[in-house]
Formats: sequence, structure tokens, C-alpha cells
Amino acid sequence: MKIESSQALHLSPVHPAAHADATKQPGHWLLASLGKRVLRPGGLELTRQLIEHLATGSSDDVVEFAPGLGATARLTLSKRPRSYVGVERDQAVARQLQTELGSPNVRIVSASAESTQLAANSASIVYGEAMLSMQTPEQKCRILAEAYRILKPGGRYGIHELALLPDNIDEAPRKVIEREMSMNIHVGVRPATLAEWRHLLGQAGFQLEWQTLAPMHLLEPKRMLDDEGIAGVLRIAFNLLRRPAARRRVLSMRRMFSRHAIHLGAVAIVCAKPAR
Repeated sequence: MKIESSQALHLSPVHPAAHADATKQPGHWLLASLGKRVLRPGGLELTRQLIEHLATGSSDDVVEFAPGLGATARLTLSKRPRSYVGVERDQAVARQLQTELGSPNVRIVSASAESTQLAANSASIVYGEAMLSMQTPEQKCRILAEAYRILKPGGRYGIHELALLPDNIDEAPRKVIEREMSMNIHVGVRPATLAEWRHLLGQAGFQLEWQTLAPMHLLEPKRMLDDEGIAGVLRIAFNLLRRPAARRRVLSMRRMFSRHAIHLGAVAIVCAKPAR
């Protein structure tokens, strides 16, 4: 799930978050339509840590998988990289983001993270947030392979994803979490443990450089205040009062997250493609 920004949230009529059917919307678009800007599992702080450790500079060519509304893209662009490419599957979202951010060195392409159509060894930094957790194991491997393919030797790859806790979590609670999250969010969810994320990255050929864990407190009051500010929380509360169906969905998601809090976290990892 992914949207955070200090800027106002603007949704065009074609954007998925602009549609008001709260009973059918994927959870991240539902929360976005209510005015929630920070939708990553580790919150704005973990996103900032990820961007800091990716250490984007003026000589970098950056690729972001699934930029969504472009909040992290804006953080990245504030570092003034040489170029930025966002790879967004949803054509309407890609068009909107191109309109908002497009420039001679910034472009948004409509493609899958599994097959970006970008040239091999063309990026020095690749990252994605809250998108691998929604993929099957096979899709995860294909996306990691694509990130490795388009990275230059020595390039860095970053992820910010859901994490299951602890590493030796039993299969029974794992299946319950996957089922309940998928039912509540209306998107298939298949998170991994920290050890599994590290294994997947190593299997793809990456070398670990940095990692950290954070609580998955997406809808907890303190995290909401930290991420959204008082004005943002009041805006969300007002919208929840106006939309009973949305309120029921959000409360259901919050109860589900609280019920499994002991087994849910957020992970950020930066790794590198070996230099030749």
C-alpha cells in the first residue's frame, strides 16, 4: 500500500481512489479516497530511511516500481537524480503521474514490474514499496529478476514491504493472516519473513547492504498522527463520518491488523548488484 506526501492529495476522476464504492475498492485506494496519504506498512519514517540508504545523487538513473500517486517519487526527485522512470501497471494512474511529474528527465511508463521493457544495465537505483507483498512467490522472483536485469553492476535495489514475525512463524497463523488480510483489503496478500525476504534477494543475485524492521501500525493512532499530522487525521475522521460503508471497512481492517499485530511488521532492505 503506498501513498504519502506533505502535499495535498489530488485524485482525478479516472484514478482508482476517486471511485466511491467502499465495499469493492482495494484497501489502499479506499484509504486514499478518505484522504490518507501514508499507506506503506512502515509509515513515512521507514520510507525516509529507505530513501536515505539508497543515497540517490545527481549522477543516478532511478527506476521506481509501482509509484502509485507518486509520493515517494517526489521524495526521490528532490534529490535531483539524472533521470527517473516510474513503472506503473495501471494506465490511467501512469497518465496522471506523467502529467504531474513529467519532464525531460522524468517519465512514467505503463508496464509491469515483471517486464518493464527497459534496457538491461540502465539504472543505478531501483526500488519498490508495498508491492512485492501482493505477489505470488513466482511473481516475486520474476520482479526481483527484472530489477537485477535493469540495474547496472554496483547498482542498488531497495524494498519496503510487509514482514511476517518471527522468522519461524508457524504455517497455521501464516495462512490465517494471508486469508484475513486478502479478504479485508480485497487484494491477495502474501508477505514473507525477514529471512525469506533476504533469501529471495540473495537467490536473485543481490548482496545485502542494510536492513531494518518497524511495527506495522498503519491504522494506529500514534502512527496516524506521525504520518498524517493533526489536520490529516481530522480530515480522515471527517470523511469516515460521512461514509458509513467506508468506516465499516476501515474498522474491519484495523481490527484485523490489531488481531495479528504480534506477527505483522514492516521491513526495509537495501541491497546491491555485484560490481564486475
